[in-house]
Amino acid sequence: MPSQQKFVYSFTEGNKDLKDLLGGKGANLAEMTNLGLPVPPGFTITTEACKVFLETGSEPASLHEEISAHLESLEREMGKKLGQADNPLLVSVRSGAKFSMPGMMDTVLNIGLSDASVVGLVAQSGNERFAWDSYRRLVQMFGKTVLGVDGELFEEALDEAKHAKGTTNDLDLDASDLQELVEVFKGIVERETGRAFPQDPREQMDLAVHAVFHSWNGDRARLYRRQERIPNDLGTAVNVCTMVFGNLGEDSGTGVAFTRDPSTGAQGVYGDYLSNAQGEDVVAGIRNTLPLSELENLDKKSYDELMAIMQKLENHYRDLCDIEFTIERGKLWMLQTRVGKRTAAAAFRIAVQLVDQGLIDLDEALMRVTGGQLSQLMFPRFAPNTESKQIAWGLAASPGAAIGKIVFDSYTAVKWSRSGEKVILVRRETNPDDLDGMIAAEGILTSRGGKTSHAAVVARGMGKTCVCGAEELEVDTKRRRMTTADGMVLEEGDVVSIDGATGKVYLGEVPVLPSPVVEYFEGTLHAGADVQGGLVQAVHRLMSHADGRRRLAVRANADNAEDGGRARRYGAQGIGLCRTEHMFLGEERRKEVEHLILADNDKDRELALSTLLPLQKGDFLELFQAMDGLPVTVRLLDPPLHEFLPDITELSVRVALAEARKDPNENDLRLLQAVHKLHEQNPMLGLRGVRLGLVIPGLFGMQVRAIAEAAAERKLAGGDPRPEVMIPLVGTVQELELVRDECERVLAEVAQSTGVQLDIKLGTMIELPRAAVTAGQIAEAAEFFSFGTNDLTQTVWGFSRDDVEASFFTAYLEKGIFGVSPFETIDRDGVGSLVKHAVEAGRATRPDLKLGVCGEHGGDPDSVHFFHEVGLDYVSCSPFRIPVARLEAGRAAIESAGSDSR
Repeated sequence: MPSQQKFVYSFTEGNKDLKDLLGGKGANLAEMTNLGLPVPPGFTITTEACKVFLETGSEPASLHEEISAHLESLEREMGKKLGQADNPLLVSVRSGAKFSMPGMMDTVLNIGLSDASVVGLVAQSGNERFAWDSYRRLVQMFGKTVLGVDGELFEEALDEAKHAKGTTNDLDLDASDLQELVEVFKGIVERETGRAFPQDPREQMDLAVHAVFHSWNGDRARLYRRQERIPNDLGTAVNVCTMVFGNLGEDSGTGVAFTRDPSTGAQGVYGDYLSNAQGEDVVAGIRNTLPLSELENLDKKSYDELMAIMQKLENHYRDLCDIEFTIERGKLWMLQTRVGKRTAAAAFRIAVQLVDQGLIDLDEALMRVTGGQLSQLMFPRFAPNTESKQIAWGLAASPGAAIGKIVFDSYTAVKWSRSGEKVILVRRETNPDDLDGMIAAEGILTSRGGKTSHAAVVARGMGKTCVCGAEELEVDTKRRRMTTADGMVLEEGDVVSIDGATGKVYLGEVPVLPSPVVEYFEGTLHAGADVQGGLVQAVHRLMSHADGRRRLAVRANADNAEDGGRARRYGAQGIGLCRTEHMFLGEERRKEVEHLILADNDKDRELALSTLLPLQKGDFLELFQAMDGLPVTVRLLDPPLHEFLPDITELSVRVALAEARKDPNENDLRLLQAVHKLHEQNPMLGLRGVRLGLVIPGLFGMQVRAIAEAAAERKLAGGDPRPEVMIPLVGTVQELELVRDECERVLAEVAQSTGVQLDIKLGTMIELPRAAVTAGQIAEAAEFFSFGTNDLTQTVWGFSRDDVEASFFTAYLEKGIFGVSPFETIDRDGVGSLVKHAVEAGRATRPDLKLGVCGEHGGDPDSVHFFHEVGLDYVSCSPFRIPVARLEAGRAAIESAGSDSR
């Protein structure tokens, strides 16, 4: 008979490797306990219990009994009982998912306080103010978090109490003030919920546990998971921990510390500390904190112990650690540790630092950074020595150069952003309810809070620019304005620039410069320059290692010599997609295409093609020269012909006006007839791609001749052109065979006329479901496949990308139908399974079949890993994304080697 599933673990039972079961917080509390660090005793309710609760609406049958057993053990250890009147045990109930979600789920402190036990806490602590302060915090947090009372009601009552006292500081409220405030808070609870604040401590605990479970599916948690691509089915653990108090007086306090600076990666003493405070005061940003270094002057014994523990944890985890701690009357307690969130720049610097310290190797260092972080480093920065007026200076919480119109609430940020405005979200301090606005904004600016406040932690995790604690700014959210220290008033809609690297805030728009990382890739950065504290050198080392480890080649989507040259500088190993239709843009060339479309006999058609031939050839010559020695995959004409003609409405108006003037334009009339003739209800599924080559004699032949003649001329000049011809939108092998026959005939003619033998591979795009399903047949006539995942995604899903992203994608993301847009990251189950089938079937027919991808997914980090897994030879993406693809291809190889070894 199988043993009953265990849903509760003591901190003494787990370890850091049990994050799936115990969540990150619970697993790390257990790990610190195992290391002998001072962790308040407690226990963790597993993620499995949460899943059962969310699926069935009730907790597992055995959970209540298991909690009781662990609570009794905790009471014996502490020599106190939960909420008893004379010597109360108080506990916190805190969420803890596998992946850190700062502030997104619920926490309740001081569980066990009641009208009776608060008196016991007064006697136990000898501090009446502390006891009543703890009780008012419980009623406030419990009311908002567990009972759903509007938190503003408590804040307004607190502000009224401070106003009546003539202060703006919570600490100026004495015990009697706080006792009165407790009664006010309890009245709010009863008025808003229809029930009294619960006095039974076990009822408090059980309701708080259920609230944490429910918070996994709260709006802000769901939004954060979508933003960070965290799966929805993990659930959260719940940690029940003995309370230790940082608000017992000036010899107590609470803080958050980092073993390295999470903004820059620099080693040193980083963090925030508040005397006479609880942990929520630090992360909420409602009181401006002291730098952690000040703790040495306040309590050197605790400071020295903390420094030793931080070093021990960093060496143990071999990474930057984020630590929460409390000092209770001179006794240090560790409340949490985790591998800390960091900025992109810090991630690269720290990874290389740890290699140099011998804590990790280069493989692991490469796995510590991501393509998304590299992409952030390639954004512009503010120009130094700007003449723009500086209006404030806060803490540099998350780097970047953000410019936008100031807004004062999340709703406005989202609304304006959706209208195309760039906005800066300005708040006194942010809280989890501001997440929508933080995502929509270019950057976040707060007048309160430190580097560990909610705004700072969440912004760093999202890669958003953030300046916190700009104290000289007076932020008035009700009147929608902020006032600077010199009295300047900025209204909502005024433009500011915030520098997350320096903490400076400027009036208006500050000029920006290219990122030094982009300059490094472009080759315009001075060799060996120590830019931004070694950031460029760190990027160089990890990129070099990625290039040495990756199996996937990385090519570029580029249509001209300029883009090709840039791609080459960024590390491209060729061009995977040259779209020839872009060569027909411009007034002169568009006219020639119009002549081709209007040609109604062979002579006129051949004349139009002969005019286009030298133009195409000249473009290819420039491109082959820029990419000399590297493959260039040229896609023959793909879009529907109507795209080269004037807009039907504009043309109709022009013809009508000319007829009204009795001065008709014969060419416009012919064009209008052609537009009507070519009109299709859905042109993306109509006459385009290979179908054009089959119904317009000579079109593809002209393009292939231009490619071949350019390659021959380049070769005769001593170059090494390596063109490949790609036929788009093939759905059946017969289409490919017909076009291939024409291509081979043209190539033979060019070889004979130039005397140059050319090895030009002929292949196709796999962008239709039928092509993927019949890939084995198509491979008989193709020397390579390139997956056009943009069109393949559209045809598999039945989506028109240009229409659906603006219409219902937002709803699909909010409802969880998508975790991420299938146009952004490849849909592994649908589109991906077709790609995998086509790879296997194609290689079964032709073992040496070259396989690549040229859709936008080629530069998406998650998709690159998939393409490595299914065995593609290369990915192709826009030039700017090439470094990202190179980095992720290296990470994919290491990841694959690790799973193979397991």
